[in-house]
Amino acid sequence: MWTVVLATSSLCFAIKLLGHSIPERWLANARLQRINALVPISLLSALVVAQGLVLKTHVVVDHRLAGLAAALAALFARAPFPAVVIVAALTSAVVYHLH
Repeated sequence: MWTVVLATSSLCFAIKLLGHSIPERWLANARLQRINALVPISLLSALVVAQGLVLKTHVVVDHRLAGLAAALAALFARAPFPAVVIVAALTSAVVYHLH
């Protein structure tokens, strides 16, 4: 396991180091900037879905999905972020307790 951790860490460091050697004019490309703006959104969305719907190797519908739905409703209602987190946590806790 340590071999994998060290190899992955080395690879990540090499990729980051390589990123510093890319000419700035390549990074100024408008298409590349649009793509870079969307990468964090897609990664965060994938993380939320994976953490909200998957348990080990199975897709499940449980209290986490209720919390996610409540958070989404609070976001659409333009609630401040701390309120969104509290609403999601309370909803998830209530559904977990009732189930």
